[in-house]
Amino acid sequence: MAQLVTIFGGSGFVGRHVARRMALAGWRVRVVTRDPNLAGFVRPYGVVGQVAPVFGNIRDDDSVAAAIAGSDAVVNCVGTFDASGRNGFDAVQHEGAGRVARLAAAAGVARLVHVSAIGADTGGASAYARSKAAGEDAVSAHFPGAVILRPSVIFGTDDSFFNRFAGMPGPVLPIVGGASRFQPVWVDDVAQAAQVALTGDVTPGVYELGGPDVATLRELMEDMLLEIRRRRVIINLPFWLARPVAGVITFAHVMSIGIIPRLLTIDQVAQLRSDNVVSEGARGFADLGIEPAAMAAIVPEYLWRFRPSGQYLAIKESARDLRN
Repeated sequence: MAQLVTIFGGSGFVGRHVARRMALAGWRVRVVTRDPNLAGFVRPYGVVGQVAPVFGNIRDDDSVAAAIAGSDAVVNCVGTFDASGRNGFDAVQHEGAGRVARLAAAAGVARLVHVSAIGADTGGASAYARSKAAGEDAVSAHFPGAVILRPSVIFGTDDSFFNRFAGMPGPVLPIVGGASRFQPVWVDDVAQAAQVALTGDVTPGVYELGGPDVATLRELMEDMLLEIRRRRVIINLPFWLARPVAGVITFAHVMSIGIIPRLLTIDQVAQLRSDNVVSEGARGFADLGIEPAAMAAIVPEYLWRFRPSGQYLAIKESARDLRN
């Protein structure tokens, strides 16, 4: 019988790519989600019955143990941008990560991959970074043979990075931390790293994953605007101003019961003070035998829909050149 991998958060942005890759590799795939009825789209990743969404809650021991039962390998892709509450940083990214590792070890699982983030630091300025680091420590303590992946900001067709900024209306594009450097990484490259960690001869420990391009946030936004053929004034909010603005946005989000989107939080402002790039000397894609894709090879494939004429813009530009 084919081996079984259980993927927590397997219907999410990163998890679904891991699920697809593992299915193509011939594994049975168990996709753990809080609402399996909304995850039916993962079934066609494999043949009938190969990929199955199941219920699971990373905050509950019995639920996690039931999801892991019978697994040969486990991947934890669950993360959150909620600082507090039942599904806040500590509950999900610290305690939840440790719970998966502890119960995977108790079940005799052979391999565990944990998806964290570049910038994870117990002494970090943001609660997000501290919770990610605490989660890594818990994973390593319970499952010393785990592979921990730390990606930089992840991009891809359904990302919440380029899509989010490209979809913002108006003549002005406000950003925070415009001088902070990022090393964007394609989501499928992260999924391939997880696949290699599950199926290859990989040394346990931390791997920092960044693409071949390093740029400041302002430079990334300039490139994005060129790609979607839009003219907007990029305004970099100073940190002293961004913090109270984030506080007002968060208050409005809470008071509107979520109707007003939470576009910026105080914790994100703290995160944006630091670069988000691979550390010097860190293990990464090269150690996994992977050559990551450049943004220029991927981003145009999905940002075209934000252009003034969408998919027809290239035809219009071609016709204009012919007239000239």
